[in-house]
Amino acid sequence: MGWLSRIFKGSSHEVSEGGYNWRYEENTVPTANYPSTSWQDPQSEIEDIDRAIAISLSEEEGRGKHVISDDSQLKEDEQLARALQESLKFESPPKNRNVHGNGNGNGNGNIYQPIPFPYSTGFRICGGCNYEIGHGRFLSCMGAVWHPECFRCHACNQPIADYEFSMSGNYPYHESCYKENYHPKCDVCQHFIPTNAAGLIEYRAHPFWAQKYCPFHEHDGTPRCCSCERMEPRETSYAALNDGRKLCLECLDSSVMDTSECQPLYLDIQAFYESLSMKVEQKIPLLLVERQALNEAMDGERHGHYHMPETRGLCLSEEQTVSTVLRRPRIGMGNRVLDMGTEPYKLTRRCEVTAILILYGLPRLLTGSILAHEMMHAWLRLQGYRTLSQDVEEGICQVLAHMWLKAQITSISGRNPTSSSSSATSSSQGKRSPFDKKLAEFFKHQIESDMSPVYGNGFRAGNQAVQKYGLPRTLDHIRLTGSFPF
Repeated sequence: MGWLSRIFKGSSHEVSEGGYNWRYEENTVPTANYPSTSWQDPQSEIEDIDRAIAISLSEEEGRGKHVISDDSQLKEDEQLARALQESLKFESPPKNRNVHGNGNGNGNGNIYQPIPFPYSTGFRICGGCNYEIGHGRFLSCMGAVWHPECFRCHACNQPIADYEFSMSGNYPYHESCYKENYHPKCDVCQHFIPTNAAGLIEYRAHPFWAQKYCPFHEHDGTPRCCSCERMEPRETSYAALNDGRKLCLECLDSSVMDTSECQPLYLDIQAFYESLSMKVEQKIPLLLVERQALNEAMDGERHGHYHMPETRGLCLSEEQTVSTVLRRPRIGMGNRVLDMGTEPYKLTRRCEVTAILILYGLPRLLTGSILAHEMMHAWLRLQGYRTLSQDVEEGICQVLAHMWLKAQITSISGRNPTSSSSSATSSSQGKRSPFDKKLAEFFKHQIESDMSPVYGNGFRAGNQAVQKYGLPRTLDHIRLTGSFPF
């Protein structure tokens, strides 16, 4: 059996990192590092074994010895030789592929393939339990070796037995766990946001609220809140106003629904103007109206608070008859507004300003900012300012609305606002929800980020002038020149 002893001397195969590494020795557990040898083609190994078998048999026959006399022994040796030959044909798994996923956008969402090693050799420490890996299978990945049961998902803490796994940072994940934790979901339909034709995750996001949603929701009729602009999630039903607008439940909570309900807010705005030494002497009627009535009144006026495709406020200086919301509507089944009472109201021109109209159903903070804007139009008319260019007049009106919102944010935050109207404001605004501050910051952000040439550029020029010269000097310059100081 000399040929068997030649075979049992063992062989060693070692390739570069990420390849297949396998050693076998009969009934031994190596305790020291083995020298690596160059890779030898498996076919040449088989030929060497065949040659060794032939030489051994030839030697035995030359000595005139009967080597194998028992049929069972012969079969056993043949099976052993066949098993050794087959073992040399053991195919290494394919080399690692790094597939860059789209994950959370930080470049760490990669997919890797752990390399299974059928046998353990040498002194190896598991990267999971820090114990030595004895005789048996182990995995090689992430620059370490692991017991198969120690290589676990960072999310569910279960062993990763799949051929591929994902990583975020230095942590491995099942592909399904990685998707659940890092693949963005649509805030509208709650489904995973699909990939586009290029295989990339593409979604839309609101610039302030960071609400993520599938691109097709912009065209599938998904409604937006007419106040905060957030899209309506599938599991939530927005309130439907009579004029077709939708209002989210958070904005509905502080909505101003009729003219009488708006009067305390009107007093707050008047107090705010008085604190700036800009008292409005005339008692100007304030009316809350529906969208249709506001659009009809807008046809004869140019002093309106326009936002997106819709007018939200109007300062009238002509005699008109409008329909005002007399009675607060109630919210019925399906969040629908019911039983709204209206009546005609004749506006008679006694001076330059006849009324201020505000769209009903908006939250208190948005209604207040619109009212502050329209009050500035009235103040300019009553103070005899010349006819101004749109960007100057609308710009300075937006500056006053912005200043009022800043005072509200200060008040909600619990600090004492510098305005002397703080006591009147705090007494009438009642209990404020945590959402109110966020909503005030959103309306302030809308004014600051408006890209329109009239409202946006006008505000930025006016605000820069007020920051540099103060409000009184800026207004004096506008009166004299019709433009902002630089």
